[in-house]
Amino acid sequence: MTAFTRAPRRTTTTLRHGAAASLLTAGALLLTACGGDDMSGMDHGGDSAAPSATAEAGAGAGATTGTGDFNDADVTFAQLMIPHHEQALEMARLADGRAADAGIEDLATRIARAQDPEIRTMKGWLESWEQPTAAPSLPGTHHGGHGGGDGMMSDTDMEELEGLKGTAFDKAFAEMMIEHHNGAIRMARDERKKGENAAARKLAGEIVTGQTAEVKHLRDILDRL
Repeated sequence: MTAFTRAPRRTTTTLRHGAAASLLTAGALLLTACGGDDMSGMDHGGDSAAPSATAEAGAGAGATTGTGDFNDADVTFAQLMIPHHEQALEMARLADGRAADAGIEDLATRIARAQDPEIRTMKGWLESWEQPTAAPSLPGTHHGGHGGGDGMMSDTDMEELEGLKGTAFDKAFAEMMIEHHNGAIRMARDERKKGENAAARKLAGEIVTGQTAEVKHLRDILDRL
């Protein structure tokens, strides 16, 4: 700049105008480059963020409503667990007026409170999947007799339980419900391994956790009866 101030005034002015023009041109190029980089970054950010948020929202909804992919294991789990829960509710209702132990009465109330809404949930899944509520009868399957792998009680077992009162009822209820719960736990573990639907697998995990704890509680009650 010192050399320029010593030059004739016309040359200095010309150089100054030339320098200013160069600076303006350089500044415009710089702003264009920065603006292009910013816009490019925002566009990529928007493209990558939106699908991620949508996927998370979809997964969250599917985990509670049963929407999304499902397979035969999910359908079978719901079809078999519905009558299984229904029998547990029937057993729980028998405790009213028959049970003598407060622990049995309390557990029966908790079973009814938990499993009744789960039945409605699973029926909703099957309806949304356009699948029948009742499972088809297959050769070699067991669903409805004492001693089976699914833990279901036979009609004779239920009649026997209905005819008991007091401590006799408490013991029979605890023994039968332990077997019943263990059957549900096996079914739920199978769903966890083979199922595809997020909601069904989540419920199966809750059944395993909740009913395992209840089995332990029932064993404790049997020990003190």
